[in-house]
Amino acid sequence: MKNIYIVALIFLVLGSCTNEKKGSMLVTGEIKGLKKGTLYLQKMKDTLLVSVDSVNLDGMTTFSLSDEIESPEIYFLTLDNAKEKQIAFFGDKGTIDIQTKLDKFGFKATVQGQRNQELLNEYKEMITKFRDKNLDFIKAEFETKGDTTKMDSVQKLANNLLRRRYFYTTNFAVKNSDAEVAPYLALTELYNANIKLLDTINNSLTEEIKASKYGKRLQEFIEEIKEKRE
Repeated sequence: MKNIYIVALIFLVLGSCTNEKKGSMLVTGEIKGLKKGTLYLQKMKDTLLVSVDSVNLDGMTTFSLSDEIESPEIYFLTLDNAKEKQIAFFGDKGTIDIQTKLDKFGFKATVQGQRNQELLNEYKEMITKFRDKNLDFIKAEFETKGDTTKMDSVQKLANNLLRRRYFYTTNFAVKNSDAEVAPYLALTELYNANIKLLDTINNSLTEEIKASKYGKRLQEFIEEIKEKRE
């Protein structure tokens, strides 16, 4: 009987070990209000969104996911594999903590991570102000429809706001040129901006960041634009 107990204990320990998350990046957190669902940890591979880990949550609001990561890049936390229920964050070695609510999943979440995520949080906080102001201009433009003079005035203000947003993004990226978030912002926020702004960011990057995933993509993107102009 004693031997049976020991064997059972060994299997229990082995079973608990296999459930331990392995990988250089650990993503933990809580989804308040969740009763049941499947949570996926995903990232882009070439042009496809692939799942690298998943967990079924039944009666649990907390979660733990992991992946072996070589360098910082954007990951997605997706609930029930639905695009509208997706949280983007900067993955990195170490622990990433994500706190959100079921009714706000994909719209509002608190993400605490490593340096790139902290910088992204800082950037988003400022950019939200630009977006809110732009919504005011859209509303004003709609209300002044038919009045050409007022519409032109509102449009000029909107264009000026867009230029300020582009310059803020450029300055933010240059200021943090030793972080992967710099080329990432260039690719996602300035893809239709003046090529000079992209060059400014690209030229400011450290050699390490130029060799990163987004650093290489930025260089390729700039070269593609210049080739089309020739």
